[in-house]
Amino acid sequence: MRGLLKLWRRGHSYSSVLAGEPSVVSGNHAAVLLGANDLQFCEWPIPATPPHGHVRLGMEAVGICGSDLHYLRHAACGPFRVTAPLVLGHEGAGRVLQLGGGVTALAVGTRVAVEAGIPHWKWGANAAERYNLSPEMEFSATPPHHGQLATFFDHPAEWCYRIPDSLSFEQGALCEPLSVGIHALRRGRTLPGTRLAILGAGPIGLVTLAAARAFGALSIAITDLKDFNLRMAQSMGADKVIRVSRGDTPADTAAQICEALSGAPEVIIDACGFESSMATALAACASGGRVVLVGMGQSGPLSLDLAAASVREVDVCGSFRYAGTYPLALELQAHGRVALEPLITHRFGWSAAELAAGFEHATAPDAIKVMFRSLAGDVV
Repeated sequence: MRGLLKLWRRGHSYSSVLAGEPSVVSGNHAAVLLGANDLQFCEWPIPATPPHGHVRLGMEAVGICGSDLHYLRHAACGPFRVTAPLVLGHEGAGRVLQLGGGVTALAVGTRVAVEAGIPHWKWGANAAERYNLSPEMEFSATPPHHGQLATFFDHPAEWCYRIPDSLSFEQGALCEPLSVGIHALRRGRTLPGTRLAILGAGPIGLVTLAAARAFGALSIAITDLKDFNLRMAQSMGADKVIRVSRGDTPADTAAQICEALSGAPEVIIDACGFESSMATALAACASGGRVVLVGMGQSGPLSLDLAAASVREVDVCGSFRYAGTYPLALELQAHGRVALEPLITHRFGWSAAELAAGFEHATAPDAIKVMFRSLAGDVV
C-alpha cells in the first residue's frame, strides 16, 4: 500500500466538488476517495447547521474496515462502485456538538455510537425487523453516501446511541463491526450449546467469535492464513484454531474443522466470502445445519455445489450488515461479556500524515483494527 495514497495538504479546499453547497464551517477535514489508490485529506464542506432531526458530531473514534480498503484499492466493494468523490469510514463514535431542528432525545455533549445505516420505512411490513434490507438504505461510506472519517459528521439523532459512562469512544465505534457478528449469529440461529466454526479470523471473524462466546456457543473453531490472527483468536476464547494454507483444498480444511470440533459444526460463519471458503463451509457443515455468508472477499459470482448441500438439508443464507443490534452491542461490552479493545492494534491521530500511515498499517501482518482518534481535536 505504501506510496499509493495521494494526500492533499491540510487546508486545501475541496468545496468546488460540491458547487452550490455551502462550505461555511471551517476546519472540517475528511478522508476523500477520488478513485482507486487516490485518497485525499482535505477540507470538506459542511452546512452551517445540521439538518432537521440530525445532530452534528465531533468525531472521536473511527475505525478502518475491510470495505474501506476494498474501495481504496479498487474503487469498488462487492456491487458498490465509486463514481464520485466519497468520504470513507463507517465505524464511528463521537460527541454531540449541535442539534438540528426537532431533536429532543439527545443533548449537546452526549457521547454516542453511530449506527451507520439510515433505512427508509416504506418498503414492507417487516421493515422494523429487517430494515437493513431497505432498498433505499443510506449507509455511511457506501456510494453515493459519505462516511464518518471526518472532523464533523451529521447523522439522524434516531440512529445515534448513548455510550455508557463505563465505555470509551473506541468501544462505541466497535459496536459497528460487533453488530455484523451479532447479526450473522442470529441469522445462523446460534443458540447455547451450538458447535460453531468461523472461517476467517480477521476483524469480522474475531468479533463474531467474541459474540458467539456471549451467545453460549459450546465449542468454537476458527480458521485463518495468519498466525498472528489465530493467536488473537486463541486469546479471545477460541477452543480450536486452524492454520490453513492457500494450497489446502476445501475438503482438507473441512476435515480439519470436523476433527478439531470432534464432529461437524451445526453453524458455520464464512467471514471470508470466497468460493473456496464457501465450498469448505458446505463440506464441513453438519446435516441439517446452517452456513451463513458474511464476507464479500470475492468480487465475482461464487460457483458452488448446492445439490450436495441440499440432500443433507444444509441451509445457506446471507447476512448483510445488521438490524436492531446496537443496544445489545453496547450492553455486551458494558457488562464485560465482550472485550474488543485487544483488536485495536494500531491507533492514529487526525492529520494527512497519520491518515496515510493508518491506511498503510491496515494491511500489515500484525494489524487487526486501525483506529483514528480525536478527529475533532480541541473543538470538542
